[in-house]
Amino acid sequence: MRLSLVLGFLALALPATAQAPLVSTFTLENGLQGVVIEDHRAPVVTHMLWYRVGAADEPPGKSGIAHFFEHLMFKATTNRPDADFSAVVESNGGDDNAFTSQDYTGYYQRVAADRLGLMMAMEADRMRNLVLSPDDMETERAVVLEERALRTESEPGALMSEARSAALFQNHPYGIPVIGWRHEVEALNHADLLAFYQRYYAPNNAVLVVAGDVTPAEVEALARAHYGPLKPSENLPARVRPQEPPQLAERRVIFEDQRVASPYLVRIYLAQNRQSGNQEQAAALSLLADLLGSSGIASELGRNLQLEQEIAVSTGAWYSGDSLDPDEFGLFVVPSQGVSLADAEAAMDEVLANFATEGVDPVQLARVKSTRLANEIYGMDDQFHLAQRYGVALTTGLTLDDVAAWPQVLDAVSAEDIMQAAAEVLQMRRSVTAYLRAPAGENAQ
Repeated sequence: MRLSLVLGFLALALPATAQAPLVSTFTLENGLQGVVIEDHRAPVVTHMLWYRVGAADEPPGKSGIAHFFEHLMFKATTNRPDADFSAVVESNGGDDNAFTSQDYTGYYQRVAADRLGLMMAMEADRMRNLVLSPDDMETERAVVLEERALRTESEPGALMSEARSAALFQNHPYGIPVIGWRHEVEALNHADLLAFYQRYYAPNNAVLVVAGDVTPAEVEALARAHYGPLKPSENLPARVRPQEPPQLAERRVIFEDQRVASPYLVRIYLAQNRQSGNQEQAAALSLLADLLGSSGIASELGRNLQLEQEIAVSTGAWYSGDSLDPDEFGLFVVPSQGVSLADAEAAMDEVLANFATEGVDPVQLARVKSTRLANEIYGMDDQFHLAQRYGVALTTGLTLDDVAAWPQVLDAVSAEDIMQAAAEVLQMRRSVTAYLRAPAGENAQ
């Protein structure tokens, strides 16, 4: 069944509001790029400001500084000494938050449409007028280190994830955790933070995405009023990161921790990211992940290891293609009680070998394509999801045309395309296989 037929079936079931969004763009003289996504169903708006800087852009030895700044941006500015950013948003009936990845840092507010000007005024203020006081630095450093302790150092799975990423990315900064290494976060000083802020928090390094009950003209007018006067950064570097050399041998990580109750294995492969104007391989890898493990027990790993052989309680696959540089394609297996990690790995490899021999089941391909399309369509009904879709794309080297073309690119993927992508990516010499288990004698498998 081709995706064009599935689209016809879905059109009968999906709400009439699920239609292609009206998207427009503008660029201010200071370099700020603006994107407007019209959604007039309710008088609300999502205001997002994305910076083209993430953990992978940090100076060597200064890991965690991008995430540190996500925290500091909610502190005082010269115009708002009370550091009441979130309180003002809440008092206006909205909510706000922020996020940091390897490739971008983002800030957002969801409010009534008539509060958009206020959100822009506050966001523009903290873009250039943040007060980096020593007290705020130490307060937020403590918060970040506590976050690392709770989310990473107290979780064996998170520690293993850091170890396997460091093994896969031996030259590229994707091997460094977004939250940073503890000893480097502890050493960050005021000069480090000020230099980072002045360089990267600038209009010519930002993407404004506004989705909601607005018109392009009013958004651009507000942006010109609030963001337009801000001066661009004059020392903004090109986003050129060290790349990985050819991988010539498989790598393995054995992470043992007495706190591990449920052992599991993960294998990750270095994989190409989505490329602007050339998204075909990324689309094939996305569908490959769905076929192998992203769709639960209907996938190859789930059906074989969980249902038929009953040697796994959970399986999965993913593809991290929405990145500025090549990232990872991953698989995992959580074995059933009494099944060793080595046996689970052998069974996983057998599934991969059979898939390579037998090829793509056309029925399964039609299923995963229709699911992908449904998710794309339902995503158009979610204002926040829409804004996020465009923000991620524009901070990782893609364009508005790439975003618009993505469903059609997925539709055009053939079984042969998927098998070619699998043969290129799923090579042991490009992989890291990681075991998470308790030490011998302590629930080890």
